[in-house]
Amino acid sequence: MVKYGYMNLIEALRLQVEWGADEALLDAPQDRRAPAPAASAGAPAQAGRVHAPRHVARHATVLPAGPAQAAKVAEGCESLEALQAALAGFTGCALRDTATQLVFADGAADARLVVVGEAPGAEEDRAGRPFVGPAGQLLDKMLGSIGLERAAVRIINTVPWRPPGDRPPTEAEVALCLPFLLRHIALVRPRALLLLGAVAARAVLPEPERGLGIRRLRGAWRQVEIPGLAAPVACLPSYHPAYLLRMPSAKAEAWRDLLQLREFLESLPAQG
Repeated sequence: MVKYGYMNLIEALRLQVEWGADEALLDAPQDRRAPAPAASAGAPAQAGRVHAPRHVARHATVLPAGPAQAAKVAEGCESLEALQAALAGFTGCALRDTATQLVFADGAADARLVVVGEAPGAEEDRAGRPFVGPAGQLLDKMLGSIGLERAAVRIINTVPWRPPGDRPPTEAEVALCLPFLLRHIALVRPRALLLLGAVAARAVLPEPERGLGIRRLRGAWRQVEIPGLAAPVACLPSYHPAYLLRMPSAKAEAWRDLLQLREFLESLPAQG
């Protein structure tokens, strides 16, 4: 019986690590078998009141919010710096309370191409930059194969906080973060978007295409209206690098998408 309880504790600790726990809740172990301390003399009883541990102050309290509130916050941002600060202070998404930090973006602030991914993973959560793990290394190679450097493009995610256990973000989480993603694109003012994976494609593309899988969406250009931009932006959905790592047979299709992207970018007039 003691051995069974010990193994349960090990599994519980392993699960907490997978969820992103990185510190203890209390300064010392708590003996739950000890009797509750008696209330001090003269102090009124406060049944049911629980004091929050000191460490939770590192994250602001998560407040209820919806896409409408997020859109109002995002629309008020007139620069990328303001948008990053607004996201850092936005308490409406519960993901921020389980992630280590905000993963805002990487690359040029005035890039002609914006690459949109899904959500940060464990490596990105630790580094604070998108696409730095194995999928990011493959993305760098993919961009390099058509003459692009990471520093020359803008790389962002649909959701800027790591979901627990690296699970896919939910539809509600994507909808809540979408106004910030669209405002980010509008502030960069790119000529093209590369949408990597189904989550990014469904977030940016309009109905009825949001209900389609990435295999049906990839490889075809779309013109998408982005709030804050005077003209539609050309969008090309393709496979996420993480999918290509799992399914190498899809790399041939991804390569054709990259050739299309290169041809489109080369057709654009040189920036003055």
